[in-house]
Amino acid sequence: MSTEVASRKLNLEPYDSRRLANLCGRLDENIQHISRRLGIDIFNRGNEFTFSGDASAVDAASNVISLLYDQAGEGLDITPEMVHLQLQGTGIAEDNTVEFPADDMVVRTKRTRIRPRGDHQRDYVRSIRRHDINFGIGPAGTGKTWLAVACAVESLERGEVQRIMLVRPAVEAGEKLGFLPGDLAEKIDPYLRPLYDALYEMLGFEQVAKYMERSVIEVAPLAYMRGRTLNNSFIILDEGQNTTMEQMKMFLTRMGFGSKAVLTGDMTQVDLPRHQRSGLVHALDVLDGEKDIGVTRFDSRDVVRHPLVQRIVEAYERYELDNNPDDPAGKQTGKQVPGKHAPGK
Repeated sequence: MSTEVASRKLNLEPYDSRRLANLCGRLDENIQHISRRLGIDIFNRGNEFTFSGDASAVDAASNVISLLYDQAGEGLDITPEMVHLQLQGTGIAEDNTVEFPADDMVVRTKRTRIRPRGDHQRDYVRSIRRHDINFGIGPAGTGKTWLAVACAVESLERGEVQRIMLVRPAVEAGEKLGFLPGDLAEKIDPYLRPLYDALYEMLGFEQVAKYMERSVIEVAPLAYMRGRTLNNSFIILDEGQNTTMEQMKMFLTRMGFGSKAVLTGDMTQVDLPRHQRSGLVHALDVLDGEKDIGVTRFDSRDVVRHPLVQRIVEAYERYELDNNPDDPAGKQTGKQVPGKHAPGK
């Protein structure tokens, strides 16, 4: 950014008190977020906004607020998360504007529209639409699973697939399923909760229940996939870093005609026993350079949760890099190298 100090006024038209309230957020939290993030002062009286501070930041804030106001007019709920995504994923271009995703990258379902933020999220959606097998690799909070479920729902509603299969390995933080209460289904259910949450957001509780009764949507632990062939299905393997090499091979060979698979994982959170290599790490090595397989690598800049989460991820990345100098690419430890992209993307 430049060091030139500037002041600027912006009138949002047409005046609409509900849109303004949506834009500003509860107790003006959205405006305060933009102000803190860009290091400028923002004041408003009704639909008239005044910006003062670094010239580039002032121009960027004006553009962000204008575009968010337009989106509020389209019926979108302007949440703090959405504001964070706009600032985090797009950045300030050389001409001091903030770029938003083209309409062809928006994932549309009957209940909502999901706009990918930042180059990595846009590449991810583009890759899912282009390839039958896709890997989404990166730290927690980067939208890997959320966007995959959104693309799956979109494909189902368009009639491109006949069902959605959501799969996770039943391995979490070293805990043993035998110590959990209930039968196998009840033991597995908590591990699948993030997938349910995404479905409820995009389809609603009643529709998800109907689809699950008819097996249009199936949620299952990875062990249940053995021996199956899935045709005309959108298959999502979440937490893929916790698969063994044998499980990963088994999963990748379940695909039938007309199917699409998305595999997500965080290389830094492998919960397998130390002597077992992650099937996700191994698969990326085996399939390196294969055509028609997409790989999108997210990094800490793509984190869409609380801003402090991004700094936590970066701190862990620095620590791992400093303490594993002989393994800079993360082949053995599962270390995610910021900004590194694999072939086949």
